[in-house]
Amino acid sequence: MKLIVGLGNPGKKYEHTRHNAGFDVVDLFSDLAQIDIDKEVFDGFLGRGKVLGEDVILFKPTTFMNLSGTAVRKVVNFFKIDLDDIVVVFDDMALPVGSIRLRIEGSSGGHKGMQNIIEQLGTEKIKRIRIGIGEPEFDAIDYVLTKPTKEEKPLIDEAIKNAVSALKESLKSTFEKAMSLFN
Repeated sequence: MKLIVGLGNPGKKYEHTRHNAGFDVVDLFSDLAQIDIDKEVFDGFLGRGKVLGEDVILFKPTTFMNLSGTAVRKVVNFFKIDLDDIVVVFDDMALPVGSIRLRIEGSSGGHKGMQNIIEQLGTEKIKRIRIGIGEPEFDAIDYVLTKPTKEEKPLIDEAIKNAVSALKESLKSTFEKAMSLFN
């Protein structure tokens, strides 16, 4: 069973902000895969289905970003998901707006949601797709919690589509193959 986690903050106030790029990827993926993410369990929203012959769980923690790992750990423990079968999708200020970067493991790069997942699961060996939102020109917290500019929006929308394509490729073949195509 594969677990795809999109990171973001719950509530209308945060919809489609830079920090919710992970939610936006999972939402688009769920639409294309026709998987409803409508079960409110494990401190998040969860949906299950089959994609390209694989059993897939889509999950969006509602714990707010900095405590995402607590919710993810609950899903992993309940479904007994192998750590190698997890992919986490989140925003990254260190990447140019509209780019994506796939990694098999590594540090959180300062992303507090990913850091909490690493702490809760006890490993940096967690696959991830980072969505570039660019460097802030003002306070980082204000930057990530606001919506992209009209110039940035099409670039981020394209990155979200590319991340969904990378997820589909990782299910069809391997995450490493997706890395070679999308990095």
